[in-house]
Amino acid sequence: MPLPFLTADRAFDTTDDVALPYDDRDRWRRPYRPGPWRVGVAALLLLLASYVLFAAVIIALTDSPSEAAAVLGVALLVIVGALRLLRMGVWVSARGVRRVGFLFTRTVSWDQVVAVRTAQQPVRWLGLPRTVQGQALTLVRQGQAPQDVPPLLTTHNADFLARGQAFDRAADAVEAWAAEYGRV
Repeated sequence: MPLPFLTADRAFDTTDDVALPYDDRDRWRRPYRPGPWRVGVAALLLLLASYVLFAAVIIALTDSPSEAAAVLGVALLVIVGALRLLRMGVWVSARGVRRVGFLFTRTVSWDQVVAVRTAQQPVRWLGLPRTVQGQALTLVRQGQAPQDVPPLLTTHNADFLARGQAFDRAADAVEAWAAEYGRV
């Protein structure tokens, strides 16, 4: 079964001069592949879920259906969490840019975008409270002060840690979408 949210479109792997190589630009796309940290954590969660599902089967075979249902529910929550973790990131389309978090998703239409820029600044390391110096791609909206802007992408998040070139390609792709559809 193909999992389209797991891989970015292959068009960003080419070295063509076309910045936006898509036919269907209304479809939401992630302009980069998920990083190894994100995929590794999701794989470990799915491995844990398989053990919990196996435990649910064993519990069900011992004639305790209510306990088996509870353990099955825990396994399903772990699976949903792993899939949501894989879906996290920045998605773009002709309608705007979408930042998918673990619990919340925020969409900004290109009409509201004033600037998309890459800057050196302190960024969170793997989303933890510890900050390190790195690059961040920020999106400034109408009526928003530049210092109040949370970064869309950073060089030290789960997708781009130790993958500087991947960050540069993803930032360039988001900036190209902004230049094509926004007022940037």
